[in-house]
Amino acid sequence: MGLLRIGSRGSQLALWQADHVAALLRSRGHDVEIEIIHTTGDKILDVALSKVGAKGMFTKEIEDALAEGRVDLAVHSLKDLPTEISPEFELVAILSREDSRDVFCSRKFENIDALPQGGRVGTSSLRRQAQLKAVRADLTIYPLRGNVDTRLRKLESGEYDAIILAAAGLNRLQKTALVRQVIPLDVMCPAAGQGALAIEVRAADAKTVGQIKVLDDHSARLTTTCERALLNRMGGGCQVPIGASAELLGEELQLHGVVADPDGGKVLREVRQGNDPIALGNAVADALLRQGGDAILRKVYGREAVAPQQP
Repeated sequence: MGLLRIGSRGSQLALWQADHVAALLRSRGHDVEIEIIHTTGDKILDVALSKVGAKGMFTKEIEDALAEGRVDLAVHSLKDLPTEISPEFELVAILSREDSRDVFCSRKFENIDALPQGGRVGTSSLRRQAQLKAVRADLTIYPLRGNVDTRLRKLESGEYDAIILAAAGLNRLQKTALVRQVIPLDVMCPAAGQGALAIEVRAADAKTVGQIKVLDDHSARLTTTCERALLNRMGGGCQVPIGASAELLGEELQLHGVVADPDGGKVLREVRQGNDPIALGNAVADALLRQGGDAILRKVYGREAVAPQQP
């Protein structure tokens, strides 16, 4: 069938994702190679993601390799991908989805409520920071960058009382020993596309498109399309305090949407159901914007948001 070359970031989780796709393709008779590509987001580790301000910071260099023909497909965490994709590329497959929720990890404490007054929590996500502060305004939020192992090691060493991570990555790497709480949606709405893997190819490469599209999962495609429609309507990238979580309820989609002040002082939530994923995403986004989400996002985009302080 010929060789398929996968472009991937070099982190342990990214390579798990690339290996997973490679195994699926090899089971269908393809020869597969993986090329590690270092992205801007991998190189800037001493700045909170919300302050970097570059859309596609985890994907641009991989897309460059794809455009140049150095790789045939790219495997991404969907939540890292901008909502607007260049016409020269196509998201040809969204794989069957892992748990999209966030989890609370700690050595000593069983859940968010059990943290001591002023507890030290690690996250560089404005979305997570905002929703944490909404339920525990007393908590002290510190930045947390690096791969999964680095983040868990910092927790183990006592730098933090707790850290917040995506359930999907920990489940995939089988590193769930310090997970104490799967955070409910009404406390912390996850990022759009969280838990989903996307395969991107050159749109003009009809042969590869045909080989990869069989991996597309209908449910994952519908839910993530809905979530990304909300994010796109609100003008958001992956590092803004916007959450979106869709699920299929029979033949109908239900979408939870959130936008929040980074300090947690104001959290707007909206839940609606519908059949059209894009129309539903747009409707929930419009409702949030009307409630005051537009003012929150103007403040964030104006760089008035307070980034987590250094420990």
